[in-house]
Amino acid sequence: MPEEGRTLWIQGVEVPRVGLGTWLVTGRECQEAVEDALAIGYRHIDTARMYDNEREVGAAIAASGVPRESIWLTTKVWHDQASADGVRASCEASLRDLGTDYVDLLLLHWPTEDVPLRETMRALATVAGAHLALHIGVSNFPTDLVAAALDEVPLFCNQVEYHPYLAQPDLLRQAREHNLMLTAYSPFAHGLLLGDATLEAIGARYGKRPGQVALRWLLDQPQVCALPKASSHERRAENIDVFDFSLTDEERDRITMLDRGFRTADPSWAPAWD
Repeated sequence: MPEEGRTLWIQGVEVPRVGLGTWLVTGRECQEAVEDALAIGYRHIDTARMYDNEREVGAAIAASGVPRESIWLTTKVWHDQASADGVRASCEASLRDLGTDYVDLLLLHWPTEDVPLRETMRALATVAGAHLALHIGVSNFPTDLVAAALDEVPLFCNQVEYHPYLAQPDLLRQAREHNLMLTAYSPFAHGLLLGDATLEAIGARYGKRPGQVALRWLLDQPQVCALPKASSHERRAENIDVFDFSLTDEERDRITMLDRGFRTADPSWAPAWD
């Protein structure tokens, strides 16, 4: 497959555009999934302290033979650890379990009203200053909270739910304005769009499945990378095989019209969405 388009440049840094999401994947299944992903060409792995799988992710990276510096590794601090001491302790625990001296990206997993945003953002910056994380960012932040966080420290990324049923035009506009990476999690809306008739019809033209079309649509947006999760080798291979076709403007517009504001992640601690 051609290499063009496989990576995204943000703030002078190159990031693989398709990563492996590991939410709800634990134990041996997680280690095998990450090992398989790295073997077939993934170089972007996303985990979190809350996922309870960092040991397995770290073991898979160590067993893969892929140099650590060739892998973009993201983890996250859970919102109940948003204090200055909590951020540092969470990051250090993640590094121990991952078996690495640093992560490429450390995110606050969800915003919280329990700790001043300034304290959390400055704690993330301190961790980065100690070279425990090369870059810092946020996750599940609406535009107003991203703006408030940017008033405190420079950010690299906002990771949010993003798929054809939940377009994110305001966050995308903000990411472009500030040169942030916008990372799309749950790019298949937990599988609900894999039977979508529009995506199926477009995919038939290219010999692609609906999920591949959804990923291609996401990757056609500047500033965006995507984190599909897959339970099998075949699906992991399929999800990274999205760089050999292009959508037309008309097809992109048809996919954009699928937006229905459908959100799969809206827990009790979620912020007020835009």
